Amino acid sequence: MTDRYRSFAELSASETEGVHFRVQQTARPSLIAIVAPHGGEIEPGTSQIALTIAANEFSVYCFDGLIAGRPHRDLHIASSLFDEPEGCKLVAGSHVAVGIHGRKDQGDGETVWVGGRDANLRNRIVEALQRYGFKALSDTQSDISGIDPGNICNRGTSGKGVQLEIPRTLRNELVKSPSLLRGFAEAVRNALHDHIARLTGN
Repeated sequence: MTDRYRSFAELSASETEGVHFRVQQTARPSLIAIVAPHGGEIEPGTSQIALTIAANEFSVYCFDGLIAGRPHRDLHIASSLFDEPEGCKLVAGSHVAVGIHGRKDQGDGETVWVGGRDANLRNRIVEALQRYGFKALSDTQSDISGIDPGNICNRGTSGKGVQLEIPRTLRNELVKSPSLLRGFAEAVRNALHDHIARLTGN
């Protein structure tokens, strides 16, 4: 099934903010933005994960579907087409964006597929998640690998970012277990701290 909308203008002409969707964002003085463009009920759990990773340190943006049970395609704008103005502005003002997404289990409800154009950061996140006991792999081949230059995660000033595709079973477990979610977020943040240190020489 194809997405109902191919742009935010199309979506907002038919959907009401505060009823069908909402935007959450906090801009912070950081090189990093954590974004969940399919948050809320679109890809459940992704907003909670993004907000926990961001904590009080990184900029964060979530586009949330508000009505449970709606088909995924109803409010899903493809990452390469995502053009909600506030989210685009936040990402454009950041050096690197990290996209938090949900994938179907497809027979594997544990492994995080880590894609995007920033190979160095991608590998750092995979290694950090593995150190914390999570299953993760670097993804450059699937149709959700996030390597399209137009993907929202690749629109920071560096022109390359990272995309985490988290399976539904793992998302459910993270949302249900605060300690597990904290560990997941800490793993990703550690990789981001290492990446910032490399960029800044600190």
